[in-house]
Amino acid sequence: MRVTKHEHACLRLESEGRTLIIDPGAFTLPLHDLDKVVAIVLTHEHPDHWTPEHLDRLLTAFPDAVVYGPEGVATAVAEHPVTVVSPGDTVTAGPFTLSFYGGTHNVIHESIPTIDNLGVLVNGEFYYPGDSYAVPEGVEVGLLAAPIGAPWLKIGEAIDFVLAVGPRRAFGTHEMTLSRVGLDMHRARLTWATEQGGGEFLSLEPGESTDL
Repeated sequence: MRVTKHEHACLRLESEGRTLIIDPGAFTLPLHDLDKVVAIVLTHEHPDHWTPEHLDRLLTAFPDAVVYGPEGVATAVAEHPVTVVSPGDTVTAGPFTLSFYGGTHNVIHESIPTIDNLGVLVNGEFYYPGDSYAVPEGVEVGLLAAPIGAPWLKIGEAIDFVLAVGPRRAFGTHEMTLSRVGLDMHRARLTWATEQGGGEFLSLEPGESTDL
């Protein structure tokens, strides 16, 4: 399975000539050269994780692709059908087995309503928590996409999240709110956290990939 990081929170996973797209949002450039897209996971409804334009483009090209998301996504994405999933659910889309965790977006501020959010574990190896610190308990994560910058993120809490997951490898995502200086600083902190469990941190730039 190949994992490609795109801008901000968007991820492309490829296996057996099939593709899974996660969180193509407002800070992500249009995706090109896609193999058959069988599923799209939207972890929550915020526009930096999905836009109508991205979804329209993907579903026009791949009309059989299934969109998965929590109840809040189904409400927000009125123009396309969404298969609602919840924490504890597991579904299969082509060569991808998707298991969902968490349930709630991390708190930004008490004045801002808390919304649905799901972390997703793909094929028992790759984990992305969306906008949360939900830990997939009991799972040996081979590759972690760890949020590295956000209005809701404190780097000490992000460090604790990586320590709790203990992945063999990790890379930073959700980075478009950071300057280059801030990104490099936060990568250094998450490198330390990953290495505490004997893992390796990858400084993937948008468009770069790694294999599982």
